[in-house]
Amino acid sequence: MSMEAAAVLAANQAFYDAFKAGDMAAMAAAWAEAAPVACAHPGAPLLVGRATVLESWASILGSPDRPEITCQQPQAHLLGESAFVTCYERFGSERGATLLATNILVKEGGQWRLVHHHAGPTPVAPPRTAPAPSGHSVH
Repeated sequence: MSMEAAAVLAANQAFYDAFKAGDMAAMAAAWAEAAPVACAHPGAPLLVGRATVLESWASILGSPDRPEITCQQPQAHLLGESAFVTCYERFGSERGATLLATNILVKEGGQWRLVHHHAGPTPVAPPRTAPAPSGHSVH
C-alpha cells in the first residue's frame, strides 16, 4: 500500500473515531474547509454545505441514542489530489445492520479531508474475508 493510500485510510478512520467518541471538534477537523462538502445520511435528504453538514453531525453526536458504528474493510482509491474510500459500516454487534459507505476526500493544506459521506443499506452482508487491498491510482 502506498503512503498516500495509508494517509487516506487514516483520515477515513479519524472520521469514524470522531463518530465513536462523539467528538464534534474531531468531526469538524475531518471535513474540508475550503472545498464544497455534502453528506447523505441513510434515509435523509442530501445535505450541502459545511455548516449544514456539521450541524447534522452535531445533532447525531449529541444524541444519547447515537449508534455504535464500526468501519469494516475500507479500501482507498486514489485520484491525484482526491480519493474515495469504500467500506461497510456495521451498527452495533456482529448481528447489527450493515450499510455500504463511500467517503470522498480531497487534499487540503497537505491533509486528506472529507468532502462527501454517503451511506445506505445493502441487501447482502460484507464478505467474510476482506477484498484485496486497493490504494491504486485511477487515471
